[in-house]
Amino acid sequence: MKLPHILIAVGLTVIWGLNFIAIRIGLNHMPPLFFAGLRFVIAGLPILVVPRPKMALGRLMAISATMFVAQFGFLFPGMQVGFPPGLASLTLQVQSVFTVLLAAAFIGERPAWRNLVGLMVAFAGLALIASTVGTGGVTMAGFGLIMASAFGWSMGNVVLRASPKVDMFPLIAWISALAILPLLALSLVLEGPGADLEALVQMNWGGASALAYVAILSTLGGYWAWAELLKRYPAGLVSPFALLVPVSGTLSAYLILGESFGPLRLAGMVLILAGLAINTLPIERIWRRG
Repeated sequence: MKLPHILIAVGLTVIWGLNFIAIRIGLNHMPPLFFAGLRFVIAGLPILVVPRPKMALGRLMAISATMFVAQFGFLFPGMQVGFPPGLASLTLQVQSVFTVLLAAAFIGERPAWRNLVGLMVAFAGLALIASTVGTGGVTMAGFGLIMASAFGWSMGNVVLRASPKVDMFPLIAWISALAILPLLALSLVLEGPGADLEALVQMNWGGASALAYVAILSTLGGYWAWAELLKRYPAGLVSPFALLVPVSGTLSAYLILGESFGPLRLAGMVLILAGLAINTLPIERIWRRG
């Protein structure tokens, strides 16, 4: 890869890592489902000028329902009821091993040996983190919602893999727009119109900045930049950069929010990261070249 593109890839992983800090700040100002809905109100604005991808509407709705509604409809409340942002940024990445299992079950993708090894290593780390539920700001409800979020994301990955290839920016804009009504409807029912109206009336620079960050910089800008890198280079060269997202997420949570990690959580995080590396990096190719 050319140096400017390497810098873009690294910068993008920092943006996505800091996204969890922005979510935490936003949750201090807005109910979680309402926050998620507003995110996609902004992220979906490009559909006013961007044509719909050449994909069936039902397929777009399925991708939106899993990758956006389910993922963020569980992630934001999970962080609100008890899951710190740094830990969430890494734990959520178990979606990659869920994706391996679901792809094998539903679209016939046979996992390689490294996928299975990575899965077992990552789940061992997940078990260590689960053992710390009830301490350090992690609740059982928060852990369960984060797992549901990761599972929703993985289902979206599988639906997307089985879909026709289209440009990423229009796709992100349209599935963002399709996520607005479900999330806002859930907010009205579960959080109440009064809480939503109060959040709008009392919106300050902190809440507005967090909303702009997650909607514009992280969602639209982030996915567009990632798609451009994937157009220029093989996926095997680009995808390993995603391993830096939980690293930047946990480091920024430590530096900015003072989030601390006990020995069991640190060990679990290391195992999850190792599992992701085994699952993502082209180990066989590296071994043969070595």
